[in-house]
This record gives sequence, C-alpha cells and structure tokens, in this order.
Amino acid sequence: MIKVGIIGATGYAGGELARLLLQRDDIEIKWFASKSYVDQEYAAIYQNMFQWVDDVCKADDMAQMADEVDVIFTATPQGLCASLINEEILSKVKVIDLSADFRIKDVAVYEEWYKIKHAAPQFIEEAVYGLPEINREKIKGARLIANPGCYPTCSFLSIYPLAKEGLIDLSTLIIDAKSGTSGAGRGAKVNNLYCEVNESIKAYGVAGHRHTPEIEEQLSYAAGKPVTINFTPHLVPMDRGILVTAYASLTKNASYEDIKAVYDKYYDQEQFVRVLKKDVCPETRWVKGSNFVDVNFKIDKRTNRIIMMGAMDNMVKGAAGQAIQNMNLMFGLPENTGLKLVPMFP
Repeated sequence: MIKVGIIGATGYAGGELARLLLQRDDIEIKWFASKSYVDQEYAAIYQNMFQWVDDVCKADDMAQMADEVDVIFTATPQGLCASLINEEILSKVKVIDLSADFRIKDVAVYEEWYKIKHAAPQFIEEAVYGLPEINREKIKGARLIANPGCYPTCSFLSIYPLAKEGLIDLSTLIIDAKSGTSGAGRGAKVNNLYCEVNESIKAYGVAGHRHTPEIEEQLSYAAGKPVTINFTPHLVPMDRGILVTAYASLTKNASYEDIKAVYDKYYDQEQFVRVLKKDVCPETRWVKGSNFVDVNFKIDKRTNRIIMMGAMDNMVKGAAGQAIQNMNLMFGLPENTGLKLVPMFP
C-alpha cells in the first residue's frame, strides 16, 4: 500500500489526482492539504467525492506529511513547493511537484519568467523532468520529480521526433496552442468568468507565456543546441483539452512515409502516445478523460514546411495522469497502473 499526500488537493489538478488515485486498491490518500479549506470536509468542496472521502482538509505541512506518507504531490502555484522542501523531507519521502519550481535548470531563467526568487535552487539539478517518454530511467531512481507543464507536454511530444532527428529547422518553429479554461486553475479570476470566455477565443501571454522557456529548454536538449521559439497560447471556452499546431521548415525533402517512420521509431512502444493514421487530425474530444496524447503531421510540399499536431487532456496527461505515471515508475509499478482510461465521449 502506497501512502499519499496531496498538497493543493482542492485545486483542479489536486482534485483530479484524488479522483484517479481513489480508484486504486494499492493507494491510500492520507492527507488532503488545502491552504483555503483547512478543517472543511473534502467532499463538501468536491461533491463528487461524497461517500468516497470522509477526510477533512489539513494544512500544507510538508514536514509532518513526510513522516506519514510515501509520496507527496504538490499541485500548487509556483513557489510553494520550493519554499517547503528541504533535505530532511527528501530523505524520507518522494516528491512530485506539479508546479514549475524545478522544471527549468537555469534558476535565473526561472526567476526572470516567473518573477519570483527561487527558494530552493540547491535541488534544481537533482530534480528529474518527469516526462516518461524521454526520462523513464531517470524517473525510476528519482526522489524529486518536476512534473511537466501541460502546454510543454503536448508541444514537445508533437515535435520531439523531428527535432531529435534534425528533420526540422528549429529556428523557424512556431507553436500555436489552445487550452480549455481548467488550465488556468480554480482560483476566481474575472477573465475566466463564464460571460468573459463563453462564445469567444483569445490569445494570451503573447510573446511572454511562462511555458516558453520550458519548451525551449526541452527542445534544446533534444536538438543538442539552443532553441528559441514563438509560442502563442489561446483560451478556448471548454473545460478540458489542449490542441497544439506547430509549424516548421523541413531541413530536407521527405515523404509521408519517411516522417511516419520517424514518429514510429520514437512512439511505437509508447502506450500513451498515439500516432494517428494518415490525414487524421488530433481532436481534444478523442482524448478527454484519458492519459493519451494523440499526434500527427501533415507535409506542405508547396512551402516545404511540416505541420505537427497534438491533442491531450490538460488535466490528465497534462497534470495528474502524468504525475501518477511518474509515481508508478518511482515505485516500480507498471507504468499504466490506474491509467487505463478509455477517453470519454461525448
């Protein structure tokens, strides 16, 4: 039995972690931590948890939690995990951080983009970027995981095979991405009210979204050289889902079969990345509620450019599902334990 604590259990990602973990017989959630709802019944905040959870929310005391659980998930805004973590805690418990605190290896880049001082830079180098498709072996032996962002996960997995093989000119890369409103979190914000987002779509974080350096860093590792991109996210009036459409120039002539072989080389054995059939474009409705990323591509012969596409559920593979995937690897379990989720439709 793996004992679990969730800090930020009343946010969207924390609630999704609870929903997925509660269905498992090998997991016991010992601690539902929430800064805003201490001593309130968890099921009163999330009524879908009625008769599933009898616990009340506790304070986000990571030190005490480390004495009671085997793994801590921190589904919190950036800065909190870094402010709580220390060597004593990491000597007792594994930590999977769903915020951006340990994703970026250059602390100066983190502080520039997130506008806060990093509280625990001594753990940045140790933290493993928790994308199993590229870091599986490192994740298995890690005690601190930096769970990737939702946009970076979908963007990177859509582009990675071609970047790794040098088939695209990364200086020409443009990423256009769209997300449902759950990606903005559960906190009350005027810009996310129903009347503000319904029947509308907008770009935001233009030329300055915080996931930009994370995507650039991971693509740089894949390409073996520095990568700078244009990344523009958009808010779409739906609950869940991310759709990425990325554009880049090809470095050489290539047929559909050539490119498909490259994607298959990297993803043929990956159970959560589905390379779709020819001319089938990824759609968010076909991955909703699942841990899948659907990817595909289209070659534009007229411009010698390639369009790379990806779709996933930002709450599952983009947050809680990927965190559980990482937990499974850290505890020597089959990677898909608790994640055999058929996408829900409609």
